[in-house]
Amino acid sequence: MFTVFYLLFLTIAIIESIAGLLGNGIILTVSSTSCIGSKILSSDMIMIFLCLSRFFLQSWLMLDLFLSLFCEASYYQENLFVIFKTVFLFLSYSSLWFAAWLSVFYSIKVASFTQSIFIWLKQRISSLMPWMLIASSLFSFATSLPFAWDVYNVQDNITAPLTMTNSSERRVTTKDRVFLLILLCNAGIALPLILFGFSSVLLIRSLSIHTREMKNNATGFRDPSLEAHIGAIKSVFSFLIFYVTYFISLVLILSSIFLPFSIGEIICIAVMAVCPAGHSMVLIWSNPKFREVPARILQHANCHVRNRYM
Repeated sequence: MFTVFYLLFLTIAIIESIAGLLGNGIILTVSSTSCIGSKILSSDMIMIFLCLSRFFLQSWLMLDLFLSLFCEASYYQENLFVIFKTVFLFLSYSSLWFAAWLSVFYSIKVASFTQSIFIWLKQRISSLMPWMLIASSLFSFATSLPFAWDVYNVQDNITAPLTMTNSSERRVTTKDRVFLLILLCNAGIALPLILFGFSSVLLIRSLSIHTREMKNNATGFRDPSLEAHIGAIKSVFSFLIFYVTYFISLVLILSSIFLPFSIGEIICIAVMAVCPAGHSMVLIWSNPKFREVPARILQHANCHVRNRYM
């Protein structure tokens, strides 16, 4: 029997997933369209990879949620449970990697340093990016596979009845399993987090140098380079917040701390659904190219409503 709060957060999670699907669909459509008949830009390529991974991630999350609700007996069978959780981890890791590369790409393009290695990287980043995306996809696949070998044992040991195992032994087993689970999760997200940190430090350092030069030259504080720095920093830090929040919820869900269909579990699911959706909305409203699509949709909808009632 579901409580009112559970149904409320379940509805919120579904709405967030649908909003994320729409947002990623808009970005994917615009990025794919701009690649037709023209040279594929690295930024568009990253957007396509990122939106595809998130589109499949949120679709998979909704499918996983509905199967756990309405096909509980079949869902917790060993093979099906392992497949769903492993694919979910692969999609989660991939989307985090692609978002990290997007932050690195923007940071390198926006930041201005005179060091030779940075100039070389700035000139080569576009040609290196396809290989980075492929390598991160393979790394995500490799780090999600060990979870497939142990995920069912984690679930089975944590949810085992007290009559089958001593309570103190169960606590030790649970701690060991949760510790192993956190290590496996960290293997998939530690490097993307380092990339986010690198992007943040790079942008802040470049902004401080640029601001100091502007003060020395007695120029105004409203110039394109300064606005580009501030916009990039806002985007990177906004997703860093989503990133950390998503990771905490992911570890709590996978460690089975909360009982099935509990309030804590559905809150974590709702948080995990809002993070990719929220970052997609940030990308849309911070990019005029993406912002035009919802504006046109609203304009056509208003025109349709006016014509209908005239």
